[in-house]
Amino acid sequence: MELICLISSDTETWPQISGLMTHGVWDKVVLVGDESGKQFQHERPFQFIQVDTTKKIKELREEFTQKLKGKFEGMEVACSIASGTGKEHMALISAIINLPMGIRFAALTKEGILDL
Repeated sequence: MELICLISSDTETWPQISGLMTHGVWDKVVLVGDESGKQFQHERPFQFIQVDTTKKIKELREEFTQKLKGKFEGMEVACSIASGTGKEHMALISAIINLPMGIRFAALTKEGILDL
């Protein structure tokens, strides 16, 4: 399974992303976010895709769709939206569905990774 995480400028949410990357078995990890996401570091390899989160929701969805097209091998992707805003969440989820791909939400809990 491949993992995509929205990463925002709110660094307090970054440990959730880091934990998912560390504790999950992922074929590939893709992080999407604004310029601040370039500062995220992890020992596991990942691809960072920069987007302009100041865009209106429709334009942001189109940017996500364009930049994510062809990035995934499977028919579904695990997704974390623990970071980011509602507008960013909706744009990313809509882009994934319109690729078209299935989506499973992933969260790190005390019991391990929860597949929602």
